[in-house]
Amino acid sequence: MSSVCPFAKAACADGGCPVKHEKQSRQQAECDDKVDTKSNDSASVDGGCPMKHEGNYNRHKAECDDKVDTKSNDSAVVSPKCPFGYDSHTFKLGPLSCMICQALLYQSSKCLPCSHKFCKVCISRFKDCPLCGADIEKIEPDTELQVTVDRFINGHARIKRVSADGQEVDGKKNVIYGDVSMERGAFLVQQAMRAFRAQNIESAKSRLSLCAEDIREQLQTSDDTSDLCLQLGAVLGMLGDCCRAIGDTGSAVTYYEESVEFLSKLPAKDLELVHTLSVSLNKIGDLSYYDGDLESAKIYYIRSLDVRRNAVKEHSNASSQVVDLAVSLAKVADVDRNLGNEDVAIDGFQEAIKCLESLKLDSNEAGLEQRCHSVLDFLHSQLADKQTPVSNSSV
Repeated sequence: MSSVCPFAKAACADGGCPVKHEKQSRQQAECDDKVDTKSNDSASVDGGCPMKHEGNYNRHKAECDDKVDTKSNDSAVVSPKCPFGYDSHTFKLGPLSCMICQALLYQSSKCLPCSHKFCKVCISRFKDCPLCGADIEKIEPDTELQVTVDRFINGHARIKRVSADGQEVDGKKNVIYGDVSMERGAFLVQQAMRAFRAQNIESAKSRLSLCAEDIREQLQTSDDTSDLCLQLGAVLGMLGDCCRAIGDTGSAVTYYEESVEFLSKLPAKDLELVHTLSVSLNKIGDLSYYDGDLESAKIYYIRSLDVRRNAVKEHSNASSQVVDLAVSLAKVADVDRNLGNEDVAIDGFQEAIKCLESLKLDSNEAGLEQRCHSVLDFLHSQLADKQTPVSNSSV
C-alpha cells in the first residue's frame, strides 16, 4: 500500500499525497505542452484535421505517464514518513475519519478558524490544531458532516440493513472504506477499538452498541447461532470495558454478566471462546474485589479458574492457556489470603509456579515467554512477601 499523508483525502480526489500529486501534475503538464506544440505544428503544415494526431498524443502521453510512475516507484523504495505517523504500514484513512483517533467521526466538530474536522472529544484536548498548528479560537459542532457519517454507518457499515424496496439485505456483505474491506460487524468493532485506544469512550460505546444491536437481530432469525453468540459475548465484554473506563461500575458488571451468559451457552472447545469467557468472569471478580466484596470476587475467580483448567485439559499444547491458568490460581490465592486462609493461599501460589515452570515454550513465542517470566516473578514475590496484594489485571 502506498504511503499516505493525513491531508491526502481532503486535498486530492485520488487520495494521493498532495505534494506528490502536484509534482506529477507539473510533469504531466510539461508532456502535454510538448504534444500540443507538435500537434499544432503538424496541423499548420498539412491543414488536416487536428484530431488526426490523437494517436500520437496518446502514445506520447502514455510514455510520460510511465516516466511519472517510474519516478513515483523509485521514490517509494524509501518509504517517506508523514510527521503524524501515517506511514505505509497503516490503513488509509477515509474522508469521514478523525485524524486524531483514526476512527469514524463521532460528534463531528470543527476548530476555528482553520475549520479542520475532528471528533469533539479528541479536539477538545488541544489548544492548537493538530493538522495546521493554528491557535484554536473556537470549536463548533459540524452537524451536517455527522449526518453524513451516520448515514454511511447505517447504509454500509451495519451488519444488517434494509434496501430501498423494504427487503432485507444479506448481512454478510462487506464494507469498503479507505482501501479497507471487511465484514460489517468487524468494521464497527475496529472503529470502536481505535476510538477506545484514543480515550474516545463515548464513540467506542456508540459503535459497539450498534454492533450488539445488529447481532441480536441476527440471532432472532439465524439457525446457526454459535458464531453469533461468540461475537456478541465479545462485543458485550468490550462494552463493559468502556463503562469501566468511565467509572460506571454497575453498567460494566451488567455487560460482563450478559457476556458470560451468551458465552456459557456454547461448548468450551474454542480457545477464543475460553479466553473471552474467562476474562469476562475475571473482570466481574476484579470489580467485586475492588468494591471489597471478597466472597463474591472469589466465586467469579473460581468460575474462571474452572474454565481455564478444563481448557488446559482439552488443549494441552496451548501455552497461553497455561499462563492464564497460573494467573487465575494467583487471583484465587490472593482472595484466600485476604480472607485469612493463608495455607490455602500458599498452596495456590505454589501450584501456579509449578504450572509455569513446567511450561515449554517455542522460540517464536517471545511475547508469551516475557509474560510468563513476569507472572513467575510476581508469584515468587507473593511467597517472599505475604503482605503484597495481587494486581488484578484483566486477563
